[in-house]
Amino acid sequence: MHTLLLDSDDVDHNTQYPELIVAIEEAFAAYERGHAQMPAKSYIDLPQYNGDFRSMPAYLDVRGGELSASQGGSDESRAAGDWDAAGIKWVNVHTDNNAEYDLPTVLGTMIYSDPRNAYPLAIMDGRELTMKRTGAAAAVATDHLAVADADSLGIVGAGVQAYTQLEAISTVRDIERVVISDLDDDRVRRFVETFEDRFDVRGGSVEEAAACDVLSTVTPVESPIVNEVGDHTHVNAMGADAAGKHELADDLLLDAKIVIDDHEQCTHSGEVNVPYSRGVLTDDDIYGEIGQVVVGEKAGRIDADGVTVFDSTGLAIQDVAAAHVVYEHATENDNGTPFDFFGL
Repeated sequence: MHTLLLDSDDVDHNTQYPELIVAIEEAFAAYERGHAQMPAKSYIDLPQYNGDFRSMPAYLDVRGGELSASQGGSDESRAAGDWDAAGIKWVNVHTDNNAEYDLPTVLGTMIYSDPRNAYPLAIMDGRELTMKRTGAAAAVATDHLAVADADSLGIVGAGVQAYTQLEAISTVRDIERVVISDLDDDRVRRFVETFEDRFDVRGGSVEEAAACDVLSTVTPVESPIVNEVGDHTHVNAMGADAAGKHELADDLLLDAKIVIDDHEQCTHSGEVNVPYSRGVLTDDDIYGEIGQVVVGEKAGRIDADGVTVFDSTGLAIQDVAAAHVVYEHATENDNGTPFDFFGL
């Protein structure tokens, strides 16, 4: 047996959004039904290096599963697959990396294993994988929670995650107009140049971005920068992934229909963590988890809904589901570099 080494280009090449979005939706459904194991994300804090490590293991079993045909989910997403998978992602956030080492702030390594015998089937770039599955998670939430005719997308934060937000969300909604907002004009320019041939895309203020049908926030701020959105805007709050981070104003959250990815992670390090820890927001203010919406236990977007918010911290089950898609296609396409890990 051989282990497949997959670099960032391999991960990118073997991840198509329509299939990835279905796999992420299947993962949410499996987790909701108790067909997954996902120990709590563990942290190693390294203040001396202005960084941290995070370990994210999971096992998924979607064999024989069936996604709900509830309002919001696409027809394609209702036919579940027949697979199980296991893996662990070792990821970091080192805020000085770019300035001191010319490295990205976030790196990551994914080990994808055969659950039958624990053989490491693949070792792949976790950074590209994270970007892809994060975009796909926002797409799943958008498909269930945004208005059906949404055609405008605002993005606050023009870093690497912004690109996959647009790529993935435009898979589930016919996005025509895009407003990108960032303090760095060069980032905005690069983003616009990347997509100007496919969308009506321009730079704008946070307020202009927030007025769109769908808004994705992908910043690391600890003081809210979005105070108000459109009357029926769906917000993907993707930036908060550690205690103290907070992109959306408390009043906005309190007036919204809030859907989270996982209660423990979101109340510890998601968008709701700050108002939740202060008692401003309680469990009564949280509508439910995305898995409940996906399987039809709770309704997604309904006519009476105004603002909806998806609080996404990023789950290990998403990484395993994405790794499954990548590995299967890489094997079919003869991509990557095989090597004999154990010399057996």
